[in-house]
Amino acid sequence: MATKSEAGIVHKPVAQEVADLLQSLGVPEASWHGGTRAARSPITGEITAHVVEAEASAVSGAVARSVAAFEAWRTVPAPRRGELVRLLGEELRAHKTALGRLVTLEAGKIVSEGLGEVQEMIDICDFAVGLSRQLYGLTIASERPGHRMMETWHPVGPVGIITAFNFPVAVWSWNAALALVCGNSVLWKPSEKTPLTALAVQALFERAVTAFGGAPEGLSQLLIGGAEVGAALTDDVRVPVISATGSTRMGRIVGERVARRFGRSILELGGNNAAIVCPSADLDLTLRGIAFAAMGTAGQRCTSLRRLIVNESVYDTLVPRLAKAYASVSIGDPREAGTLIGPLIDAEAYEGMQKALETARAAGGRIHGGERVRADAAADAYYVRPAIVELDEQIDVVKHETFAPILYVLRVGGLPEAIKLHNDVPQGLSSSIFTSDLREAETFVSAEGSDCGIANVNIGPSGAEIGGAFGGEKETGGGRESGSDAWKAYMRRATNTINYSRQLPLAQGVSFDVEG
Repeated sequence: MATKSEAGIVHKPVAQEVADLLQSLGVPEASWHGGTRAARSPITGEITAHVVEAEASAVSGAVARSVAAFEAWRTVPAPRRGELVRLLGEELRAHKTALGRLVTLEAGKIVSEGLGEVQEMIDICDFAVGLSRQLYGLTIASERPGHRMMETWHPVGPVGIITAFNFPVAVWSWNAALALVCGNSVLWKPSEKTPLTALAVQALFERAVTAFGGAPEGLSQLLIGGAEVGAALTDDVRVPVISATGSTRMGRIVGERVARRFGRSILELGGNNAAIVCPSADLDLTLRGIAFAAMGTAGQRCTSLRRLIVNESVYDTLVPRLAKAYASVSIGDPREAGTLIGPLIDAEAYEGMQKALETARAAGGRIHGGERVRADAAADAYYVRPAIVELDEQIDVVKHETFAPILYVLRVGGLPEAIKLHNDVPQGLSSSIFTSDLREAETFVSAEGSDCGIANVNIGPSGAEIGGAFGGEKETGGGRESGSDAWKAYMRRATNTINYSRQLPLAQGVSFDVEG
């Protein structure tokens, strides 16, 4: 049924809008109509489609097709491979509004974030196109006269990509764009919670292939299904690289299974990101940085700000201002222009948030917000006010990531205490410090500072650009995706020595002469 907003805007029924978008994006109706897996929108909780699933038994055949595609694709010159990715980027540009809208409807992101996710896909395509002409190796000095030693990089094989609901399409593009220009084929197992955006991206990829003039069949395949499909993909020895984004619990399973067969994992797992606020911080800038990082995407980013470590000299000024912002932030239908926070993805996310708040309250936490809002919303839609939890110490619940908008606030003395508290969690993805003191900033990004893969100064931990390698340490998994030299994870390295002399000196002065 149609819904009417508080501003009087009448919205088309979500299911109808989803159907219209899928058709406009060229997704075959047979793939999302009449299947066995229900797709839901967190905006209203309603079922929007019934998606056709892959059986676990079908994964082997998909991998076989992927192997054949890889064997053909690896022989295509890298700049030519980059042309396919360029055309994918053009398709994304042409359909940015529709795909961004579909992200909003399926993941519950506000409109600007849905569009921003597609822009991120476009950006990584641009990055990968340039990279296709810069897949470089090293020339290394040889100790043997008349010899040249060098390092070369080669395509590695089919790459399995397992993505999470919170970035339903961007994370695929980080992996796929690089894997494709590196000469690999890809197999994508999307989150069960966001299959429709995956279908849409696959349709756009197939359009790019047509414009390209044809590519090997099975170069990019979509495997929609549950955990058993992911397990079959993870266990297949013909897939040398598995890139998995999700919880630490999931990563432990994937990492162990891939390691057991001597495969390679790129793991992007849990984050428990903190920001340190120093006495010299610009509090206006700090407040804005905290607000987006902690409340954006309803706290459902792996880089969301979850811990705020505030110097005692500014605590009583900053925290009341922050509580005021939390109390007034607009929460509602993410399709509406004034909304800043949309719904949680589902009931499980809401229940996890309430359980964490109950635990914090029992430990003496002083809680602002956290309640369910929007009584006009459907029973299966979960809108919540972001929560601030003031604590006297970093208790156990703070050290576990709750994928919801909860910000734990802790008071500290000097910077050494703040950094120690900051690093005292199992995760190590993203981090930030707000300060005007050069020494404090440099200390935070030094070896004795943040132990995370991302360390920022005077911006929050959320909102990474594609030019830098993305990933973290400890229970975050250690993987790196997107920019910098992350492309090397999708290739295999070979060290080559070429003897162009008529002599055969051995390394390390070894002598081994024979007569023949």
